[in-house]
This record gives sequence, structure tokens and C-alpha cells, in this order.
Amino acid sequence: MREEYLIKNTTKQQRIELIRSWVPDDEAMDCDDMELFDLYADYINGTKEIAECNAAFQADYITW
Repeated sequence: MREEYLIKNTTKQQRIELIRSWVPDDEAMDCDDMELFDLYADYINGTKEIAECNAAFQADYITW
């Protein structure tokens, strides 16, 4: 994780802009079930780092 993206080094607005930068421009790529802002809400709100959000998503996604 890049140090500049850590919660302690960003404002809420900067975190929103970062997640917004990940949204594809092509509307054909839109996925209603996996909204990035929902997946990273805890990061945006400053309660979990990006890596923690990713780990939680991966843990829910993987099934045996």
C-alpha cells in the first residue's frame, strides 16, 4: 500500500476522489452488485485501510 493513500495521510474528500478514479469510464463495465463506493465505504469513512477492505472482500468472495 502506498503511504500517501493511508487514512492518516488523506482527507475524506481525497479518499472519495481516489475511489472515483477507479470507476471505469465505460458504462458497459458497470456492475450493479459490486459498487466500488460500497466496497470501500469503510476506507472512505476512515475506519479501514484499503488493504483491509480488499481482504474482507476476498474472504467473502472465496468459497470452497
